Amino acid sequence: MMIDEKLIKNLIAENHSFSLDQVLSKAEKKHGLSLEESAFLLNLEDKGSLDLIFKSANKVKSEIYGNRLVLFAPLYISDYCINDCEYCAFHCRNRSLVRNKLDKDAIRTQTELIIKMGHKRILLEAGEHPEISIDYVCDAIRTIYDTKVNNGEIRRVNVNIAATSVSDYKKLKEIGIGTYQLFQETYHRKTYEKLHKGPKADYDRQINAHSRAFEAGIDDYGIGVLFGLYDYKFEVLSLLCHARYMEEKFGVGPHTISVPRFQRASTVDYAPEYPVSDSEFLKLIAVLRLSVPYVGMIISTRESPKIRQKAFEIGISQTSAASKTSPGGYSTCQDSQFELSDHRSVDEVVKSMCAQGKLPSFCTACYRSQRTGEAFMKLAKTGNIHFLCHPNAILTFKEFLADYASPELKKIGEDVISRELEKIPDNERKEETKNRLKRIENGERDLFF
Repeated sequence: MMIDEKLIKNLIAENHSFSLDQVLSKAEKKHGLSLEESAFLLNLEDKGSLDLIFKSANKVKSEIYGNRLVLFAPLYISDYCINDCEYCAFHCRNRSLVRNKLDKDAIRTQTELIIKMGHKRILLEAGEHPEISIDYVCDAIRTIYDTKVNNGEIRRVNVNIAATSVSDYKKLKEIGIGTYQLFQETYHRKTYEKLHKGPKADYDRQINAHSRAFEAGIDDYGIGVLFGLYDYKFEVLSLLCHARYMEEKFGVGPHTISVPRFQRASTVDYAPEYPVSDSEFLKLIAVLRLSVPYVGMIISTRESPKIRQKAFEIGISQTSAASKTSPGGYSTCQDSQFELSDHRSVDEVVKSMCAQGKLPSFCTACYRSQRTGEAFMKLAKTGNIHFLCHPNAILTFKEFLADYASPELKKIGEDVISRELEKIPDNERKEETKNRLKRIENGERDLFF
Protein backbone atom coordinates (compact mmCIF):
# COMPACT_ATOMS: atom_id res chain seq x y z
CA MET A 1 0.00 0.00 0.00
CA MET A 2 1.42 3.38 -1.01
CA ILE A 3 -0.44 5.51 1.57
CA ASP A 4 -1.46 3.81 4.82
CA GLU A 5 -3.57 6.52 6.45
CA LYS A 6 -3.94 4.69 9.76
CA LEU A 7 -0.18 4.16 10.05
CA ILE A 8 0.55 7.81 9.24
CA LYS A 9 -1.97 9.11 11.77
CA ASN A 10 -0.58 6.78 14.43
CA LEU A 11 2.94 8.06 13.76
CA ILE A 12 1.75 11.63 14.25
CA ALA A 13 -0.08 10.78 17.47
CA GLU A 14 2.72 8.65 18.92
CA ASN A 15 5.03 10.01 21.59
CA HIS A 16 8.36 9.00 20.02
CA SER A 17 11.29 8.38 22.35
CA PHE A 18 13.99 9.83 20.08
CA SER A 19 16.30 12.59 21.19
CA LEU A 20 16.61 15.59 18.87
CA ASP A 21 20.40 15.33 18.82
CA GLN A 22 20.15 11.66 17.84
CA VAL A 23 17.81 12.32 14.90
CA LEU A 24 19.67 15.38 13.61
CA SER A 25 23.01 13.58 13.86
CA LYS A 26 21.61 10.82 11.67
CA ALA A 27 20.08 13.32 9.25
CA GLU A 28 23.39 15.12 8.80
CA LYS A 29 24.90 11.90 7.43
CA LYS A 30 22.62 12.53 4.42
CA HIS A 31 21.07 9.06 4.19
CA GLY A 32 17.57 10.23 5.09
CA LEU A 33 15.26 9.49 8.00
CA SER A 34 12.64 6.89 8.87
CA LEU A 35 8.97 7.87 8.90
CA GLU A 36 9.05 7.67 12.68
CA GLU A 37 11.98 10.09 12.88
CA SER A 38 10.34 12.49 10.43
CA ALA A 39 7.12 12.41 12.48
CA PHE A 40 9.13 13.16 15.61
CA LEU A 41 10.61 16.28 13.99
CA LEU A 42 7.24 17.42 12.66
CA ASN A 43 5.78 17.30 16.18
CA LEU A 44 8.39 19.67 17.60
CA GLU A 45 7.23 23.25 18.00
CA ASP A 46 9.49 25.10 20.43
CA LYS A 47 11.81 27.70 18.94
CA GLY A 48 14.98 26.10 20.27
CA SER A 49 14.22 22.78 18.57
CA LEU A 50 13.16 24.47 15.32
CA ASP A 51 16.39 26.47 15.23
CA LEU A 52 18.38 23.24 15.50
CA ILE A 53 16.29 21.61 12.77
CA PHE A 54 16.85 24.61 10.49
CA LYS A 55 20.58 24.53 11.17
CA SER A 56 20.83 20.85 10.23
CA ALA A 57 18.68 21.34 7.14
CA ASN A 58 20.93 24.17 6.00
CA LYS A 59 23.98 21.94 6.48
CA VAL A 60 22.49 19.04 4.51
CA LYS A 61 21.27 21.26 1.68
CA SER A 62 24.63 23.04 1.48
CA GLU A 63 26.62 19.82 1.35
CA ILE A 64 24.49 18.33 -1.45
CA TYR A 65 23.37 21.34 -3.47
CA GLY A 66 25.74 24.04 -2.27
CA ASN A 67 24.42 27.61 -2.34
CA ARG A 68 22.89 27.24 -5.80
CA LEU A 69 19.33 28.25 -6.59
CA VAL A 70 17.93 27.18 -9.97
CA LEU A 71 15.41 29.55 -11.57
CA PHE A 72 12.49 28.84 -13.89
CA ALA A 73 9.21 30.35 -15.09
CA PRO A 74 5.78 28.75 -15.50
CA LEU A 75 4.00 29.02 -18.85
CA TYR A 76 0.26 28.45 -18.82
CA ILE A 77 -0.90 27.47 -22.31
CA SER A 78 -4.61 27.11 -21.47
CA ASP A 79 -7.10 27.66 -18.67
CA TYR A 80 -9.78 25.42 -20.20
CA CYS A 81 -10.79 22.85 -17.58
CA ILE A 82 -13.60 20.36 -17.03
CA ASN A 83 -12.76 19.81 -13.37
CA ASP A 84 -14.38 21.68 -10.50
CA CYS A 85 -11.69 21.88 -7.83
CA GLU A 86 -12.65 23.95 -4.80
CA TYR A 87 -9.31 25.76 -4.50
CA CYS A 88 -8.63 26.69 -8.16
CA ALA A 89 -9.86 29.76 -10.08
CA PHE A 90 -9.88 27.76 -13.31
CA HIS A 91 -12.61 25.43 -12.01
CA CYS A 92 -15.41 24.90 -14.51
CA ARG A 93 -17.98 26.70 -12.35
CA ASN A 94 -16.14 29.99 -13.03
CA ARG A 95 -18.51 31.21 -15.73
CA SER A 96 -17.10 34.74 -15.65
CA LEU A 97 -13.68 33.60 -16.87
CA VAL A 98 -13.08 34.17 -20.57
CA ARG A 99 -11.19 30.96 -21.32
CA ASN A 100 -7.99 31.12 -23.31
CA LYS A 101 -6.11 28.46 -25.26
CA LEU A 102 -2.87 29.75 -26.74
CA ASP A 103 -2.17 29.01 -30.39
CA LYS A 104 1.37 28.51 -31.68
CA ASP A 105 1.95 32.20 -32.33
CA ALA A 106 0.80 33.13 -28.83
CA ILE A 107 2.94 30.38 -27.28
CA ARG A 108 5.92 31.68 -29.23
CA THR A 109 5.24 35.25 -28.07
CA GLN A 110 4.95 34.21 -24.42
CA THR A 111 8.13 32.13 -24.71
CA GLU A 112 9.99 35.08 -26.22
CA LEU A 113 8.99 37.26 -23.27
CA ILE A 114 10.17 34.61 -20.82
CA ILE A 115 13.46 34.24 -22.69
CA LYS A 116 13.99 38.01 -22.61
CA MET A 117 13.85 37.84 -18.81
CA GLY A 118 16.80 35.45 -18.88
CA HIS A 119 15.07 32.16 -18.17
CA LYS A 120 16.34 28.89 -19.68
CA ARG A 121 13.71 26.51 -18.31
CA ILE A 122 9.94 26.58 -18.41
CA LEU A 123 7.29 24.67 -16.50
CA LEU A 124 4.42 24.13 -18.93
CA GLU A 125 0.98 24.10 -17.32
CA ALA A 126 -2.50 23.40 -18.67
CA GLY A 127 -5.94 22.46 -17.39
CA GLU A 128 -7.75 19.23 -18.23
CA HIS A 129 -10.19 19.52 -21.12
CA PRO A 130 -11.04 17.73 -24.40
CA GLU A 131 -9.62 20.77 -26.21
CA ILE A 132 -6.23 20.16 -24.54
CA SER A 133 -5.04 17.00 -26.26
CA ILE A 134 -1.61 15.49 -25.78
CA ASP A 135 -0.83 16.42 -29.37
CA TYR A 136 -1.61 20.07 -28.58
CA VAL A 137 0.70 19.88 -25.56
CA CYS A 138 3.47 18.30 -27.65
CA ASP A 139 3.07 20.98 -30.34
CA ALA A 140 3.39 23.62 -27.62
CA ILE A 141 6.58 22.02 -26.32
CA ARG A 142 7.96 21.85 -29.85
CA THR A 143 7.17 25.54 -30.34
CA ILE A 144 8.88 26.47 -27.07
CA TYR A 145 12.04 24.60 -27.98
CA ASP A 146 12.07 26.14 -31.47
CA THR A 147 11.81 29.72 -30.18
CA LYS A 148 15.07 31.72 -30.15
CA VAL A 149 15.71 35.34 -29.22
CA ASN A 150 19.28 36.49 -29.96
CA ASN A 151 21.44 34.39 -27.59
CA GLY A 152 18.43 33.17 -25.65
CA GLU A 153 16.46 29.93 -25.76
CA ILE A 154 14.57 27.56 -23.53
CA ARG A 155 16.70 24.49 -22.95
CA ARG A 156 14.39 22.47 -20.71
CA VAL A 157 10.60 22.20 -20.63
CA ASN A 158 9.19 20.55 -17.53
CA VAL A 159 5.53 19.59 -17.70
CA ASN A 160 2.65 19.79 -15.24
CA ILE A 161 -0.49 18.48 -16.92
CA ALA A 162 -3.38 16.30 -15.76
CA ALA A 163 -2.91 12.60 -15.09
CA THR A 164 -3.13 10.72 -18.36
CA SER A 165 -2.48 7.41 -20.09
CA VAL A 166 0.71 5.46 -20.79
CA SER A 167 0.33 6.18 -24.52
CA ASP A 168 0.13 9.93 -23.83
CA TYR A 169 3.15 9.79 -21.54
CA LYS A 170 5.07 8.04 -24.32
CA LYS A 171 4.42 11.08 -26.53
CA LEU A 172 5.79 13.37 -23.81
CA LYS A 173 8.86 11.18 -23.55
CA GLU A 174 9.39 11.27 -27.31
CA ILE A 175 9.08 15.06 -27.51
CA GLY A 176 11.87 15.46 -24.95
CA ILE A 177 10.42 16.84 -21.74
CA GLY A 178 12.45 17.37 -18.62
CA THR A 179 10.61 16.52 -15.40
CA TYR A 180 6.98 15.39 -15.32
CA GLN A 181 5.35 17.03 -12.33
CA LEU A 182 2.00 16.06 -10.87
CA PHE A 183 0.79 16.93 -7.38
CA GLN A 184 -1.59 14.80 -5.37
CA GLU A 185 -2.97 18.07 -3.88
CA THR A 186 -3.87 16.10 -0.73
CA TYR A 187 -3.09 12.48 0.10
CA HIS A 188 -6.06 12.25 2.47
CA ARG A 189 -8.59 10.33 0.39
CA LYS A 190 -11.83 11.69 1.90
CA THR A 191 -10.58 15.27 1.67
CA TYR A 192 -9.39 14.69 -1.88
CA GLU A 193 -12.75 13.32 -2.97
CA LYS A 194 -14.60 16.16 -1.23
CA LEU A 195 -12.57 18.91 -2.93
CA HIS A 196 -12.61 17.56 -6.50
CA LYS A 197 -15.33 17.01 -9.08
CA GLY A 198 -14.75 15.77 -12.61
CA PRO A 199 -12.11 13.33 -13.89
CA LYS A 200 -9.59 14.63 -11.35
CA ALA A 201 -11.84 13.38 -8.54
CA ASP A 202 -10.44 9.89 -9.19
CA TYR A 203 -7.90 9.62 -6.36
CA ASP A 204 -6.33 6.44 -7.72
CA ARG A 205 -5.93 7.86 -11.23
CA GLN A 206 -4.01 10.76 -9.72
CA ILE A 207 -1.78 8.88 -7.32
CA ASN A 208 -0.79 6.21 -9.86
CA ALA A 209 0.03 8.67 -12.65
CA HIS A 210 3.75 8.61 -11.99
CA SER A 211 3.76 4.84 -12.24
CA ARG A 212 2.13 5.08 -15.67
CA ALA A 213 4.71 7.68 -16.66
CA PHE A 214 7.45 5.21 -15.74
CA GLU A 215 5.82 2.54 -17.86
CA ALA A 216 6.08 5.01 -20.74
CA GLY A 217 9.80 5.58 -20.15
CA ILE A 218 9.69 8.85 -18.20
CA ASP A 219 12.13 8.47 -15.32
CA ASP A 220 12.32 12.06 -14.09
CA TYR A 221 9.33 13.06 -11.98
CA GLY A 222 8.18 15.52 -9.35
CA ILE A 223 5.58 15.23 -6.60
CA GLY A 224 3.92 17.69 -4.23
CA VAL A 225 0.81 18.69 -2.32
CA LEU A 226 -1.15 21.90 -1.83
CA PHE A 227 -0.56 22.64 1.81
CA GLY A 228 -3.65 23.79 3.67
CA LEU A 229 -6.10 21.23 2.34
CA TYR A 230 -5.34 18.76 5.14
CA ASP A 231 -3.04 18.38 8.15
CA TYR A 232 0.47 19.31 6.98
CA LYS A 233 2.08 16.58 9.08
CA PHE A 234 -0.03 13.94 7.37
CA GLU A 235 0.84 15.41 3.96
CA VAL A 236 4.60 15.46 4.61
CA LEU A 237 4.64 11.84 5.78
CA SER A 238 2.50 10.88 2.78
CA LEU A 239 4.94 12.56 0.42
CA LEU A 240 7.70 10.51 2.01
CA CYS A 241 5.63 7.33 1.61
CA HIS A 242 5.02 8.17 -2.05
CA ALA A 243 8.73 8.78 -2.62
CA ARG A 244 9.64 5.52 -0.88
CA TYR A 245 7.04 3.55 -2.86
CA MET A 246 8.36 4.85 -6.19
CA GLU A 247 11.96 4.17 -5.22
CA GLU A 248 11.18 0.62 -4.11
CA LYS A 249 9.11 -0.12 -7.22
CA PHE A 250 11.15 1.65 -9.89
CA GLY A 251 14.51 2.31 -8.23
CA VAL A 252 14.16 6.09 -8.59
CA GLY A 253 13.02 8.65 -6.06
CA PRO A 254 11.47 11.98 -7.05
CA HIS A 255 13.71 14.53 -8.75
CA THR A 256 11.68 17.28 -7.11
CA ILE A 257 9.19 17.89 -4.32
CA SER A 258 7.12 21.07 -4.56
CA VAL A 259 5.62 22.80 -1.53
CA PRO A 260 2.87 25.17 -2.75
CA ARG A 261 0.73 26.66 0.00
CA PHE A 262 -2.91 27.63 -0.58
CA GLN A 263 -3.46 31.16 -1.83
CA ARG A 264 -6.71 32.96 -2.48
CA ALA A 265 -8.07 33.34 -6.01
CA SER A 266 -10.96 35.05 -7.73
CA THR A 267 -14.26 33.09 -7.63
CA VAL A 268 -12.75 30.73 -5.03
CA ASP A 269 -14.83 30.70 -1.84
CA TYR A 270 -12.90 27.84 -0.28
CA ALA A 271 -11.00 28.63 2.92
CA PRO A 272 -8.37 26.09 3.95
CA GLU A 273 -9.51 23.91 6.81
CA TYR A 274 -5.91 23.30 7.85
CA PRO A 275 -4.09 26.61 7.31
CA VAL A 276 -0.32 26.33 7.57
CA SER A 277 1.47 29.08 9.49
CA ASP A 278 4.78 30.53 8.35
CA SER A 279 6.58 28.69 11.15
CA GLU A 280 4.95 25.37 10.23
CA PHE A 281 5.67 25.96 6.56
CA LEU A 282 9.37 26.53 7.16
CA LYS A 283 9.52 23.53 9.49
CA LEU A 284 7.99 21.17 6.92
CA ILE A 285 10.50 22.36 4.30
CA ALA A 286 13.36 21.63 6.67
CA VAL A 287 11.98 18.21 7.63
CA LEU A 288 11.58 17.24 3.98
CA ARG A 289 15.17 18.29 3.30
CA LEU A 290 16.43 16.13 6.18
CA SER A 291 14.19 13.19 5.27
CA VAL A 292 14.99 13.03 1.54
CA PRO A 293 18.27 14.95 1.30
CA TYR A 294 18.87 14.25 -2.39
CA VAL A 295 15.62 15.73 -3.69
CA GLY A 296 15.34 19.07 -5.44
CA MET A 297 12.85 21.23 -3.57
CA ILE A 298 10.74 23.87 -5.31
CA ILE A 299 9.09 27.02 -3.98
CA SER A 300 6.99 29.35 -6.11
CA THR A 301 6.04 33.02 -6.14
CA ARG A 302 2.96 32.10 -4.10
CA GLU A 303 5.22 32.93 -1.16
CA SER A 304 6.46 36.37 -0.12
CA PRO A 305 10.08 37.46 -0.66
CA LYS A 306 10.63 37.20 3.10
CA ILE A 307 9.44 33.60 3.36
CA ARG A 308 11.26 32.61 0.17
CA GLN A 309 14.50 34.04 1.51
CA LYS A 310 14.18 31.98 4.69
CA ALA A 311 13.23 28.86 2.72
CA PHE A 312 16.34 29.22 0.54
CA GLU A 313 18.44 28.69 3.68
CA ILE A 314 16.79 25.49 4.89
CA GLY A 315 16.14 23.33 1.88
CA ILE A 316 14.81 24.98 -1.27
CA SER A 317 17.00 24.47 -4.35
CA GLN A 318 14.67 25.61 -7.18
CA THR A 319 12.40 28.63 -7.49
CA SER A 320 10.22 30.44 -9.97
CA ALA A 321 10.73 34.16 -10.60
CA ALA A 322 8.59 36.87 -12.22
CA SER A 323 5.82 34.31 -12.71
CA LYS A 324 2.47 34.77 -14.41
CA THR A 325 -0.21 32.17 -13.72
CA SER A 326 -2.58 32.65 -16.62
CA PRO A 327 -2.34 31.90 -20.36
CA GLY A 328 -1.02 35.02 -22.07
CA GLY A 329 -0.18 36.54 -18.70
CA TYR A 330 3.31 37.72 -19.67
CA SER A 331 1.85 40.23 -22.14
CA THR A 332 -1.69 40.95 -20.95
CA CYS A 333 -3.60 41.18 -17.69
CA GLN A 334 -5.50 37.94 -17.23
CA ASP A 335 -7.34 36.29 -14.33
CA SER A 336 -4.76 34.20 -12.48
CA GLN A 337 -5.13 30.70 -11.16
CA PHE A 338 -4.20 32.02 -7.70
CA GLU A 339 -2.78 35.15 -6.10
CA LEU A 340 0.97 35.69 -6.08
CA SER A 341 2.99 37.20 -3.24
CA ASP A 342 6.31 37.89 -4.96
CA HIS A 343 5.96 40.27 -7.90
CA ARG A 344 9.63 41.15 -8.33
CA SER A 345 11.41 41.02 -11.68
CA VAL A 346 14.00 38.36 -12.40
CA ASP A 347 16.70 41.01 -12.04
CA GLU A 348 15.42 41.94 -8.58
CA VAL A 349 15.11 38.31 -7.47
CA VAL A 350 18.61 37.48 -8.68
CA LYS A 351 20.04 40.57 -6.99
CA SER A 352 18.44 39.51 -3.72
CA MET A 353 19.87 36.01 -4.08
CA CYS A 354 23.35 37.42 -4.57
CA ALA A 355 22.97 39.59 -1.48
CA GLN A 356 22.00 36.46 0.45
CA GLY A 357 25.20 34.71 -0.61
CA LYS A 358 23.48 32.44 -3.12
CA LEU A 359 24.55 31.49 -6.63
CA PRO A 360 21.70 31.93 -9.16
CA SER A 361 21.69 29.09 -11.69
CA PHE A 362 20.00 28.72 -15.06
CA CYS A 363 21.55 25.31 -15.67
CA THR A 364 19.80 22.57 -17.65
CA ALA A 365 22.82 20.31 -18.17
CA CYS A 366 21.65 17.21 -16.29
CA TYR A 367 18.69 16.48 -18.50
CA ARG A 368 20.62 17.22 -21.71
CA SER A 369 23.49 14.98 -20.54
CA GLN A 370 21.14 12.09 -19.72
CA ARG A 371 21.66 12.61 -16.01
CA THR A 372 18.06 11.79 -15.10
CA GLY A 373 16.32 9.05 -13.17
CA GLU A 374 18.71 6.53 -11.67
CA ALA A 375 21.78 8.33 -13.05
CA PHE A 376 20.74 11.55 -11.30
CA MET A 377 19.91 9.70 -8.09
CA LYS A 378 23.39 8.18 -7.91
CA LEU A 379 25.00 11.60 -8.25
CA ALA A 380 22.60 13.37 -5.90
CA LYS A 381 22.64 10.78 -3.12
CA THR A 382 26.43 10.76 -2.98
CA GLY A 383 26.66 14.55 -3.13
CA ASN A 384 28.69 14.33 -6.34
CA ILE A 385 26.09 16.35 -8.26
CA HIS A 386 27.61 19.45 -6.70
CA PHE A 387 30.87 19.00 -8.60
CA LEU A 388 29.01 19.23 -11.90
CA CYS A 389 26.27 21.67 -11.01
CA HIS A 390 28.46 24.25 -9.28
CA PRO A 391 30.64 25.12 -12.31
CA ASN A 392 27.61 24.81 -14.59
CA ALA A 393 25.75 27.30 -12.40
CA ILE A 394 28.66 29.71 -12.69
CA LEU A 395 28.66 29.40 -16.49
CA THR A 396 24.92 29.92 -16.87
CA PHE A 397 24.98 32.86 -14.45
CA LYS A 398 27.70 34.40 -16.61
CA GLU A 399 25.41 34.04 -19.63
CA PHE A 400 22.60 35.75 -17.73
CA LEU A 401 24.85 38.63 -16.71
CA ALA A 402 26.13 39.10 -20.25
CA ASP A 403 22.71 39.01 -21.93
CA TYR A 404 20.04 40.19 -19.48
CA ALA A 405 21.30 41.76 -16.26
CA SER A 406 21.07 45.43 -15.32
CA PRO A 407 24.40 47.30 -15.02
CA GLU A 408 24.16 47.17 -11.22
CA LEU A 409 23.52 43.43 -11.22
CA LYS A 410 26.36 42.81 -13.68
CA LYS A 411 28.84 44.31 -11.23
CA ILE A 412 27.39 42.38 -8.29
CA GLY A 413 27.27 39.18 -10.33
CA GLU A 414 30.89 39.35 -11.44
CA ASP A 415 31.91 39.55 -7.79
CA VAL A 416 29.76 36.48 -7.08
CA ILE A 417 31.43 34.57 -9.91
CA SER A 418 34.89 35.46 -8.62
CA ARG A 419 33.90 34.23 -5.18
CA GLU A 420 32.38 30.99 -6.50
CA LEU A 421 35.38 30.18 -8.72
CA GLU A 422 37.57 30.02 -5.64
CA LYS A 423 35.27 27.37 -4.17
CA ILE A 424 35.97 24.87 -6.97
CA PRO A 425 38.35 22.39 -5.25
CA ASP A 426 39.79 20.76 -8.37
CA ASN A 427 42.35 23.06 -10.04
CA GLU A 428 41.89 21.50 -13.46
CA ARG A 429 38.10 21.97 -13.29
CA LYS A 430 38.60 25.51 -11.99
CA GLU A 431 40.89 26.45 -14.86
CA GLU A 432 38.56 24.93 -17.43
CA THR A 433 35.67 26.88 -15.92
CA LYS A 434 37.69 30.08 -16.24
CA ASN A 435 38.46 29.20 -19.85
CA ARG A 436 34.78 28.68 -20.60
CA LEU A 437 33.89 31.96 -18.92
CA LYS A 438 36.20 33.73 -21.36
CA ARG A 439 34.56 31.89 -24.25
CA ILE A 440 31.18 33.17 -23.02
CA GLU A 441 32.59 36.71 -22.91
CA ASN A 442 33.63 36.19 -26.54
CA GLY A 443 30.09 35.26 -27.56
CA GLU A 444 29.81 31.48 -27.11
CA ARG A 445 26.82 30.08 -25.26
CA ASP A 446 25.54 26.83 -23.78
CA LEU A 447 28.82 25.54 -22.38
CA PHE A 448 28.47 22.95 -19.65
CA PHE A 449 30.15 20.00 -17.94
